[in-house]
Amino acid sequence: QVQLVESGGGLVQAGGSLRLSCAASGSASSISAMGWYRQGSGKQRESVARITSGGGTSYVDSVKGRFTISRDNAKNTVYLQMNSLKPEDTAVYSCNAVVRIPPRVYNYWGQGTQVTVSS
Repeated sequence: QVQLVESGGGLVQAGGSLRLSCAASGSASSISAMGWYRQGSGKQRESVARITSGGGTSYVDSVKGRFTISRDNAKNTVYLQMNSLKPEDTAVYSCNAVVRIPPRVYNYWGQGTQVTVSS
């Protein structure tokens, strides 16, 4: 089992920055990839950024160049630095952790944190 606790959401003006944190506990050493998803009002949930245990990263096109995902393996924590925020970034952001125990893949989720960007 893995528990995820997010922090760092809030209200910010367009052009501002926020940093989200996601701390993992439990069987955190078994985590392979971690990532951030978001779901805006009336929208489908989308993957925003992901980072593998080896440090490889990927981003949705709409945040490339503005968001940076990083991972502190010693602290079992993943971060999402969000710069140049836009109103369309407003959403509930959720942390995800993937645990692979072949042949199964387990997904764990945090409770979500609200990010609101005002224009």
